[in-house]
Amino acid sequence: MSSQLILSIKEAMVRFNEKPIFENLSFNIHRGSRIALVGKNGVGKSTLMNVITGFLDLDEGERWEDIGISIGYLKQDNEKINNETIFDYIFRKFKQEDKESLKYKVDIIASSLDLNTSQNMTLLSGGQLRRAALARSLVEEPEILLLDEPTNHLDLDAINWLENYLLNYPGTFLCVSHDKMFLKNVTNRVFWLDRGNLRVSPKGFKDFDNWSSDLLDQEARELKNRKQSILVDIEWASRGVKARVKRNIRRLEKVQEMKKKLKDDESSYRKAVSKISYKIPDQFENSSKMIGEFFNVYKSYKQKDRDIKILNKFNLRIQRGDRIGILGKNGSGKTTFLKLLLKEIDPDLGKVKIKKDIEISYFDQNRRILDNNSTLKDVLSPMGGDYIEVLGKQRHIYGYLKDFLFDPKKINEKVFQLSGGEKNRLLLAKILANPKSLLILDEPTNDLDMDTLDILEEILINYKGTLLIVSHDRDFLDQTVTKIIGFEGNGVVNQCVGGYSEYLKKQKQFLKNDNFQNKSESQNKEIKEKNTQGKRKLSFKLEFELKNLPSRILEKEIEIDNLTKKLTNPDLYQNDPEDFNTSSERLVLAKSELEKLETRWLEIEEEKENNNV
Repeated sequence: MSSQLILSIKEAMVRFNEKPIFENLSFNIHRGSRIALVGKNGVGKSTLMNVITGFLDLDEGERWEDIGISIGYLKQDNEKINNETIFDYIFRKFKQEDKESLKYKVDIIASSLDLNTSQNMTLLSGGQLRRAALARSLVEEPEILLLDEPTNHLDLDAINWLENYLLNYPGTFLCVSHDKMFLKNVTNRVFWLDRGNLRVSPKGFKDFDNWSSDLLDQEARELKNRKQSILVDIEWASRGVKARVKRNIRRLEKVQEMKKKLKDDESSYRKAVSKISYKIPDQFENSSKMIGEFFNVYKSYKQKDRDIKILNKFNLRIQRGDRIGILGKNGSGKTTFLKLLLKEIDPDLGKVKIKKDIEISYFDQNRRILDNNSTLKDVLSPMGGDYIEVLGKQRHIYGYLKDFLFDPKKINEKVFQLSGGEKNRLLLAKILANPKSLLILDEPTNDLDMDTLDILEEILINYKGTLLIVSHDRDFLDQTVTKIIGFEGNGVVNQCVGGYSEYLKKQKQFLKNDNFQNKSESQNKEIKEKNTQGKRKLSFKLEFELKNLPSRILEKEIEIDNLTKKLTNPDLYQNDPEDFNTSSERLVLAKSELEKLETRWLEIEEEKENNNV
């Protein structure tokens, strides 16, 4: 038995500036579907979402939704904010009597997204505003939830939590995201928006590459067969015209119309499969081997009269050709690291040495280099003129824009008229016109469509300079970097050879080590004082305890993971409030027990080290 139909669109047409975005668009949404909405930037994904919500009226066609259905929409851009707390913002649409019963849910979601609900919305960063909007969407729990780039501004822990949450989501959701791994993990259907048409796959995003390739291959074969058939018809009809048969004249006219339609369809197909035609030459191989060095760098900032460690005795050598991925929680030190590297700030202690003549290309995730009131031409050629220098050669702006999949007709459009993905493509075009020997990319994959993301990966794989990428896109890091620097917070930084997958394998051990290294200085001092009274080997009892502590800690970590996953189930509180309360209390106790075990391990290890055992 098929799942219940809750929304339907039939033969829809939507125009923009008298030009159709969709024609004869039809699809159904069923209860329980987890849909990935994919398509190139600018094909109308946001427009389609507005059609689903009912915010945008159809020029033609029908829209039907089930009686009483609720629809929520997390937009890509932040909405206008009021002077209110995050808590009040989340509950803005709720009645007073609902707030108390849902408070537990807000606490779980807010803490998982690293939000303090007492904070004022006007004091939040763009990333925090984005997470607050996501929290509100999840708390509202509509029957159809539309998510436009929900993983933007989330760290890896939050992304993993969101995946688990959505897998247990009781309603239906439709998601636009550049994060391939995220879509593979959470979706069971695909809506592919392609040249005004919507193609539907029932297998989820895991099968998208094979499925879409098969469809395009089939289209190529059909175009080839049509072309051959039209050539035969033209030849036959042309011979018949000599006999001045009116029927044959009409047939020839019809064949010519078919030929024009074929030409348009072939052009559309070439556009669909077009790729960015850009390749960085091997121009950096003779640059200096040493790019930069961090030596015993310490950096902190004040928060409520206490020092928050960002970097603590941090050491790093960056050499020519290094391909480094940078990841970590929000506020863990990634931005501080970049500012130190770019010489925007100085370390509190230690030294940061950057080669004097090193040239840097910097992709800023906030796109501050782009003036919203500038045209595409102004951005690429700020001094004016129709030609720009690209990799040492003169290129016409029109041709260069085509390289990055822009319609040259857009050359005089303003930046604010572009989609988020188009803005990122424009910024990449500007930076890559004259790439430097050190390329720093801060969240470059945000808002990019799948095709552009694939091409960016290819460009970076062929890039011969030194590459630093800040990203939470797991698949992207696996494809482009050979070393990971993980900022864990409280001054802890871990390094790992390989991509994200290798880092994930080693992260468990990293976390254990970090927990033991990050105890307070006063505690460490006390331990050292105890151990100054003569050098001796550990007792048999302590040796036995030390040997068994790792397995006890691992058991406790597994218990915490299981309880956390259990509490993310939104139905648990409603179905079994007693189990929810018991599990919540057990989680608090388990975390406390884990801390005690880790502290005890630290104490024994310190004693062992001080005794030179």
